[in-house]
Amino acid sequence: MEILEKLAKSNFRSKFKLKAKDIEYINQKGLDTIYSHACDFIKKRVSPAEIPNDGKQTPMRGHPVFIAQHATATCCRGCIEKWYKFPKGIELTSKQQEYLVAVIMEWIKRQYIG
Repeated sequence: MEILEKLAKSNFRSKFKLKAKDIEYINQKGLDTIYSHACDFIKKRVSPAEIPNDGKQTPMRGHPVFIAQHATATCCRGCIEKWYKFPKGIELTSKQQEYLVAVIMEWIKRQYIG
């Protein structure tokens, strides 16, 4: 994925890595569950047109998807607009949501498999 190569060149984005506890969580839950969580987080936390706490809605730790969202710039609408050109103030389409989830899952798989 070309976007992952671009993100890897960002000093900020490239600092994010899955830790042992994140890998353990993925081992316990499985990638299908992680995918389901990613879909849910994108739909509920960043897809709406208006997000009252935009820029603060994604924790920096606590779930592998949260780490991946920061690494892939899918953590808030400002980052999504900057990196993916999906404008703020307009609800993300299902196709846009699927794309962001695919980027997140590819990043997780690359970290997980190593």
